[in-house]
Amino acid sequence: MSRTPSTMLAIGTQAPDFNLPEPVSGQTISLNDFRGKPLLVVFSCNHCPYVIHILRSFTEYANDVVKKGLSVVMINANDVDNYTDDSPEKMIDLSHQYGFRFPYLYDESQAVAMAYQAACTPDFFLFNAQHELVYRGQYDSSRPGNDVTVTGVDLKAASDAVLQSLPIEVNQLPSMGCNIKWKADNEPEYF
Repeated sequence: MSRTPSTMLAIGTQAPDFNLPEPVSGQTISLNDFRGKPLLVVFSCNHCPYVIHILRSFTEYANDVVKKGLSVVMINANDVDNYTDDSPEKMIDLSHQYGFRFPYLYDESQAVAMAYQAACTPDFFLFNAQHELVYRGQYDSSRPGNDVTVTGVDLKAASDAVLQSLPIEVNQLPSMGCNIKWKADNEPEYF
């Protein structure tokens, strides 16, 4: 486990395209499926302690905010050959265990993670209805072992603002987590 911060992609960046399989449903999900809707893209995985630390709270938040009009997709880009706990089969198990009501996509080539300049799990990217980046940063300040209660206050404030067409706090703190498990010789230049 390598403690890695998010890259803090530039605010206003247009959401990079994706077209990825969703192991639970067997469907392919693309950015185009969310045209005209605000969208939260989360790079995550099955085994990272930082993900597991917030996953129950995040799932409750995501399942609730989807009902309010924010689309949510979670993407696993980890190298499953060397990290078998992140396999598509285990993604299905995790989705059922936590009751995801949002797609959990598999980025086998890692190209989508690179396009978003994702660095860690979890890594959050919130886009408005025009798919312009308005928030990238932490769920909240809680980390495994720091005794800060998991609340999701940072991401919740940003998503509430998006849903109400209000300005978003410009002082955003990077997410922190395990580094994305890049395939050998596939590490991006920004990593």
